[in-house]
Formats: sequence, structure tokens, C-alpha cells
Amino acid sequence: MKRLLVALIGAVALTTASALPAAAADDYTQAVTATSASQARIDFTPTTASMYVDVHYTGVPGVGQQNVRMTNNAGTWQWTVNGLSSGNVLDYWFTYEKSGPQYDTPHFSYTQGGGTTTPTAAAPTFTPPGGSYTSTQTVTISTTTAGATIRYTVDGSTPTTSSPQYTGPISVSASRTVNAIAVASGMANSPVASAVYSIGTTTPTSCPTQSDTPNFGPNVHVFDPSMSAGTIQAQLDADFNAQKDTQSAQFAERRVAELFKPGTYGVNDNVGFYTSVAGLGQNPDDVTINGHVTVDAFNASDAGNATQNFWRSAENMAVNATGGDRWAVAQAAPFRRMDIRGDLQLYPASYGWASGGYVADTKVSGQSASISQQQWYTRDSAFGSWSGGVWNMVFSGVNGAPATTFPTPPETTLGTTPASRDVPYLYVDGSGKYRVFLPSLRTNASGPSWASGSTPGTSAPMSQFYVVKAGDTASTINAALSSGCNLFFTPGVYHLNQTLNVTKANTVVLGIGYPTLVPDNGVNAMQVSDVDGVRLKGLLFDAGTTNSAALLTVGQSGSSASHASNPTTIQDVFFRIGGEIAGKATASLIVNSSNTIIDHIWAWRADHGNAGTVGWGTNTADNGVIVNGNNVLATGLFVEHYQKYEVTWNGQGGRTIFFQNEMPYDVPNQASWMAPSGVNGYAAYKVGANVTSHEAWGLGSYNYFNVNPAVNAYHAFEVPNNSGVRFHSLLTVSLNYQGTITHVINDTGAVTPTGTTPSNVVSYP
Repeated sequence: MKRLLVALIGAVALTTASALPAAAADDYTQAVTATSASQARIDFTPTTASMYVDVHYTGVPGVGQQNVRMTNNAGTWQWTVNGLSSGNVLDYWFTYEKSGPQYDTPHFSYTQGGGTTTPTAAAPTFTPPGGSYTSTQTVTISTTTAGATIRYTVDGSTPTTSSPQYTGPISVSASRTVNAIAVASGMANSPVASAVYSIGTTTPTSCPTQSDTPNFGPNVHVFDPSMSAGTIQAQLDADFNAQKDTQSAQFAERRVAELFKPGTYGVNDNVGFYTSVAGLGQNPDDVTINGHVTVDAFNASDAGNATQNFWRSAENMAVNATGGDRWAVAQAAPFRRMDIRGDLQLYPASYGWASGGYVADTKVSGQSASISQQQWYTRDSAFGSWSGGVWNMVFSGVNGAPATTFPTPPETTLGTTPASRDVPYLYVDGSGKYRVFLPSLRTNASGPSWASGSTPGTSAPMSQFYVVKAGDTASTINAALSSGCNLFFTPGVYHLNQTLNVTKANTVVLGIGYPTLVPDNGVNAMQVSDVDGVRLKGLLFDAGTTNSAALLTVGQSGSSASHASNPTTIQDVFFRIGGEIAGKATASLIVNSSNTIIDHIWAWRADHGNAGTVGWGTNTADNGVIVNGNNVLATGLFVEHYQKYEVTWNGQGGRTIFFQNEMPYDVPNQASWMAPSGVNGYAAYKVGANVTSHEAWGLGSYNYFNVNPAVNAYHAFEVPNNSGVRFHSLLTVSLNYQGTITHVINDTGAVTPTGTTPSNVVSYP
């Protein structure tokens, strides 16, 4: 693929290996089977029918390289190799036709009597690490794999092969980009992730001028107070009817945003799947809804429960709701920058269950009531009062929040939020032009950012944003990023055949209407460099059917720069493995950059979905979140159903305020789910053995091993035993007593009891 590069003063970036020519897409399966002590059959099955398939191999004693046309047997091409003895190693690869062109695969290795392996190479590393250099810098690229070579491009040059390393001067006067992969001995191509290397500042270059009054496309409905209430209500009702039904809309590809320009509206907005509702004022009270903005258990199939009310949002408006406003949601349904003039009901009208949610930067003049809501997190807000609590209610920086009384009732309150930066948001200025407001970083905050007037911060014109909509590809999006543009994603589903590379400091990637990024062919969806001030908001990453190593990575491995004064923020960013398609990704989110703020994510390996998209061997995913950076803060961390450690925290100084988790439902048997230490199951939240400082508040982990209720998890939380690692207000629950958890944290906490009741630990150690 082609990578577009633009001059960047004072910066160098080493980006991912995806910019290099790679082997053909993995659209086949292959295997070798021993048919006798001296014979092995090679099978190759293309997904798309091939006119021919050739196999090339070496390793038969006394015979050189063989190149033969395979025999087609009902769509599987076969060839039998003779003259083998136990221990002989075949090195083999294929050439195959697909719709006209022909492709070469990587090399594979088969040992007679020992099975098939694929050689791999360790990722390239870069010396010295990135930093602030003021003169020409020499960069060395190397790999620890003996005999491996490195292929690389410099600013899009022809790939070059060097063994075992490349050394060259890199000028700080213009952008230089090196893309590198390590290649194992005998392999045609073995792509691995590379690091990102930067010199000096990375201020974005000037974005080619975009429109300040852009066309957002057909999935964005912009309302004006001059429009009749009947016209607006008809559109809201049409949107809702298309997005309402849990059975048909939950995993559909329809996406919509409803935006209200400043003014007053007499409407009722029921909010369905993949719908964003937002005011276009600079502050919440610039848009007033005399009516309701509602989520409830809308469908008969919901049976009165709201536990599947995912993927919808409300933001930046005031609501005068007779009888109170109802927001009965589960995960991935943020309620931000709202002024509720009355009561806020976080439970269904039926009083059925709801399953966890998030409020931030919001004022409720009356009572906020959770009632049947199982867990909830509120940040930097103000309530007239609070009522309710089932398992896990957490507050930080909330005026009017209840005192800490965990576990009876189960409420945990921090007076302030250590660090927060409210979300970037779209608004219309006085001249009718669109801008994006960028709130300032707050430390030890309490109450809404707009409580004393306007939210502090700056704004950027839409002329600095590339509006992503139908027809855009990874290539056009990367071209916009390279040219210095921010991104504004409109509602839609975007398939990516290359990684989106966010390399410039202070880049904003803002989505409305749940824009969904689907990586194809096993690429990673997005890589953010280890730079200051990147803001990611309002995105859904949906794993593709070919495994990705990671969906989103922030910072390269080994990042060590401090970003305390201007961190990267990840807000209302959601991850899905399976559900709509049979997605696969080893990890969903990897955070290598220090000081990153993770502010409301839901990483979900699907436990239900369309037919054929969910199962232990179908939607595979090891880890939800891996944190390697230091001083990372998570406020609102929802991670569920991954097959190994769901959260792994290796960085020092980490903090988590609110964690909600369900272990994987579909563990087939205990032998399939054993931690490396030999204990039953994988902890939901693991702090690395070398970590000496970490603190967390308000954590819950639940099990529901409905496939095999005999399955057991030894503990939900696994941490090193030292005084610097501290946990507060944590619990486990066995839902309907389908399986058990023996301890809550390490060896502390009683086994989960019957009756769907919690086992609580007030503090540890």
C-alpha cells in the first residue's frame, strides 16, 4: 500500500510495519498431515476458488527445492511428499491464483512427526529511544532474533533489506518516516509491530482548509429552533423506530446523530441503538428540551430489563422533563454535560434490571436514583441528592454524592477526581460556523466544568477537521492525518485495510453517532504515537474476522516521556469482539504512553450476537486492556468476557476509579481456563508483579459460567503484596450461582455465595 508523507518541522516518526508491501491477504487455510512414516500430504484450501496452486518445498534428504502444481480435490489442493524420515523439516510455501493475479504466501515449516510451525521474528527496536534532540540523530534499527533481517522504507522509499540492522542519520529539519518489519530466516515476509520514534516537537502542519459549515452526510440530522416541532418530532420518531428493537437493531449497521442548534424545543426524544443526541451550544443551557431525552426497556423482548441498552449517548443540553428524565442504560451509553432540571431516573419504568452506566460533567437539580441499576459511576457532577445502590456505586468529584458507606449501602465516594479533561464537542458559533471546543485539563476537580459559566478551554474551527463520511478509506483518512488535519467521524461503518496512524501532538479524533472502525485482513485499527495531547472521543472499534494483534495502541512499546501537563485522553471509546461478525483480536486497548487518561471505555468480548459470531473458539480475544505506561488514570473502566487477563496493569503509579467486569460466560471446562501460575482461571484485573505503586476504588467482578457451572476462578483480582498497591471497595458476585470465585483479591475474601449476593472486601491490604 502507499503511504503519504508531508514535511513536518522538527519531527521524526517510525510508524507501523503496515506501510510495507506484505504477503497476500490470509484468505486460505493450509495444513500438512503425515500419511505414513515416510509421507506427508500438503493441503491448501483457498477461500476464493483458484485456477491453480503451486507448492514449493525443501527438506527432503538428497533432493533440492521442488516446485509442483498441486491437485485439486473438491476445492482443496493437495500434494504428497515422499522420502521423509522422522525429524525431517520441510520448508514450504505456495503460489496461488485469485481472480486473475497470483500471490505468494509466507513460508511455513513442518517437522515429520512434530507438526507445523511458522517462523516469527521479534519486533524491531530503535536506538536511541525517542526524545527531544536538537541535532542530526543517528537511529539504529535491530532485532533480537538471530539470523533475522530487517526490511524498511525511509519516507516511502523502495524497501531495502539489511542484516541484521539499519543505521542512518535522520535530519531534524524535515519529516523522516521509517517503516520496519523483522523477517525470520527463510521467511518471505513476517510483519511485526514497530515503535514510534520522535525528535523535538510534533506540532501539526497546517491542515488543507476544510469547510467551516461542512456537509455531515445523510446520517446526521441537524435541527434548528425555526423548524416546526412536528417536523422535528417526526424525524426523531423515524430514527427511533429504526434503532429501537433489541432483536434487530442491536447488531445492525445503521448509525445516526441528532444535533440541536441553540434554542428551545418542545419534543420528546427516545434514544435507540447507535444514536448520539447532542446540543450544538457552547454550554448545556444553550439548548433546552421541554420534554424528555429517554432510554427505557422499550421492547417486549426486553422483558422489562435494560441490561442490553448499549451504544447510545446524550450530551450538552438542558432538559425540562415533567416527572423526571429517564436514562435506563447498560454499557457504552454516556450521559455528559447535561443539565437536568428535575429528577434523573437511571432505571427502567418497570423497575427491571439495568446493568451499569456513566455520567460526567452533569447537573441534576433534583434526585438522581439508581434503584435497580446494578453498578454506576459518576464523575465531576452535581446532584440535588442520590438514592439507591445494588452492588457498586462510585462517585468522584460529585457535589451532593452520598458518603462512602461500602458495602452497606455499596457506595464509594472520592471528594475530587485526580485528573480529568472533559470531552471535545461540536458547537455552532455566533456566525453559524461549526467549531470543536477543547476543554482544559482539570486536577482535583469537583462539580461540572461549566458550573461557574463557560467550560474553560479553547476551540478549533472545522476548517482544521477532515470530515470522515461514506466513501472514505484508510488511505484517505491517513492522508488527512499526515497533512495535519484533525478527524471528525460521522455515523457509519468504516472498514480499514491499513492502520490509522495518529502521529502528531494535539490531534483530535472526534466521532458522533457511533462511527465504527473495522480492521480487515488482520491489521491493527489505530496507532497513536507517544506525543502530547491527543484526544480520542466517540469511537467504536469492532474487531474484524482476521485476528488483529490490537485494536488501539497508544504510544510505542517502551515509551517513557512524561505527558503530565498535556495527556492523551481516551473517552467514550468502545471495543467489541464478536456480536455482529465473528471478530478476533488478541488485545483491544494497549496503553504505553504515560499519564494517559482512560475516561469511560467498554471493552466487550460479546456473549451474545448474530448467529455464528459468538463462541469460545469463534470470537477469540485474550486481553481487554493492557497498561504499560506510568501514571495512567482510568475513570470508568468496563471490561468484560475476555479469555485471559481482562485488565493487565504493568505501569507504575496507576489509578482506577470504578471497574466493572464479567468473566467469560462460555468457558467450556476448567482445563481450558487456567492461569500460568496454575490456579483456576484468569484474574479479571491483574497488577504486574513488579509494580510498587497502584491504587483503585470501587471494583466489581461477576461470574456466570453458564456453559459449565463447574468452572471456578481462584480470584478476581491479582496484585503484588506491598504497601504501595492498595484497593478499596471491591467485590465479586456469582450471577444465578453459575460457577464460583474462591477469593476476591489474592487469597482474601470469601467464596462467592449463592443467591446472587456479593462477597465484599472493604480494603486491601
